Amino acid sequence: MKMMMMMVLFLSCVLCVSADSRHQDFRINGCSDVDGEYMYALDGEETWYADFINKRGVEPQPDFIDHMTMQEGAYQFAEAEQQVCRGNLKAISGYLKNPPVKLNAPSSPMMYPRDEVELGEENHLICHVSGFYPAPVTFYWTKNGENVTQGASSNVPFFSRDGSFSQFSRLQFLPQLGDMYSCSVSHRALDQSLTRIWEVEVQQPSVGPAVFCGLGLTVGLIGVAVGTFFLIKGNECS
Repeated sequence: MKMMMMMVLFLSCVLCVSADSRHQDFRINGCSDVDGEYMYALDGEETWYADFINKRGVEPQPDFIDHMTMQEGAYQFAEAEQQVCRGNLKAISGYLKNPPVKLNAPSSPMMYPRDEVELGEENHLICHVSGFYPAPVTFYWTKNGENVTQGASSNVPFFSRDGSFSQFSRLQFLPQLGDMYSCSVSHRALDQSLTRIWEVEVQQPSVGPAVFCGLGLTVGLIGVAVGTFFLIKGNECS
């Protein structure tokens, strides 16, 4: 059976922003005969990637950082780099016939809400795996046992320094008490999918300490009142 071959170009450099701080950015240009990836990252955080399916650049940056925008023509440059990558891949394939691919299975999925859970308030569930090779993995979401696709999205695989990949998926959801969600991950190195389950739970504030303190305060006040009463009576008798 013919096995898919992948070529990945990993470029890294250190940017000296000031005398006291250094930042590292890197670029990944990867391709196979059926797929491709082109992305930029800064200090280990993905800042831009090319979506070759929808033919556009994507900036998956969180709201709490200063937004970075790529220069005009970045997506067109990424497409051109993919052509170069596939040309190099074709040339190498002429020398290597059916090269073996070492498969590494992903870690057990980590699953958690993006924000603190409040019933009826829109939130996102995050499902994350790492340590796998080659990319990508495929994510599947369920709600109360039913498959869910609406509101789900996945980022491009992130290349780690050890040669493996990590990837995460998001699911937009509206928390309702008792709802149960699952995230399953499939990969070529797995005989069966890895699954993590998460149930909507809202922690209720504990009333035990408040009741205990209130009871103690009441008993203390009663003690003071009784003591004052006997003190006054004692003075009257004398």
